[in-house]
Amino acid sequence: MHLETRYANHPEDVKHYDTADLRRHFLVEQVFTTGELNLVYSHVDRVVFGGAVPTTQALALEGGKAFGTPNFLDRRELGVINLGGPGKVLVDGKAHAMGNGDGLYVGMGKQEVAFASDEPAHPAKFYLMSCPAHFAHPTAHITRAEANPRKLGSPEGCNVRTIYQYVHPAVCKSCQLVMGLTILEPGSVWNTYPPHTHERRMEVYLYFGMAEDTRVFHFHGQPAETRHIVMANEQAVISPSWSIHAGVGSGPYSFIWGMAGENQTFDDMDVLGPNDLH
Repeated sequence: MHLETRYANHPEDVKHYDTADLRRHFLVEQVFTTGELNLVYSHVDRVVFGGAVPTTQALALEGGKAFGTPNFLDRRELGVINLGGPGKVLVDGKAHAMGNGDGLYVGMGKQEVAFASDEPAHPAKFYLMSCPAHFAHPTAHITRAEANPRKLGSPEGCNVRTIYQYVHPAVCKSCQLVMGLTILEPGSVWNTYPPHTHERRMEVYLYFGMAEDTRVFHFHGQPAETRHIVMANEQAVISPSWSIHAGVGSGPYSFIWGMAGENQTFDDMDVLGPNDLH
């Protein structure tokens, strides 16, 4: 298991960052590595996110000094979505079969979590996100068909999309984690516009399903101090609560979103208009 730590940043400091500084603090360029479990510990709401790509051996999600508890989920909850081949998430000895597009919520208190692939030559690709928890909710397996769909946007706005809510009050219980994925319709390029902020929640985006030469311009920063981060396939970006988060792609793409904070209401956002952006 590889773990990287990212520290919190004040918006007054961030507005002085150049491109290299923005990418170093907020962009995660390598989420998935074959045969490895890569994690990022962000001090923004203490979320942990990353990717597991098991091949011939299962990859264990372990606790220890880095997380302050003997087991990873002693004081945390976990969300998982599989973007690869068929696999399994092993939770205290019980195997949860995970096809492509399947999700899993694992509540606080589980002692053993591991990730395995059914076919090492076509491995599973698990994206995971975790945040602190205060109550042990039941483990829940969520297929794409069982996720809660919300269709938003318009052809005129170039942002027709379906938001699939996996870890969400409409689907399963969690303490503060909210997680899902968004798929854009052909011809739509904006994942949201105008942007918004979540003063009560941070958010992490993982962009995927992109061609090698496709790029997403992810917008970041306070509304009056906007920046952009150019992103390639299967890269992730941290958006603190003070930052806008919106993106426009040069070709087809999808993204997984995950949030942590006090409020789980999906529409609890501070909406911005085009004239609010600078």
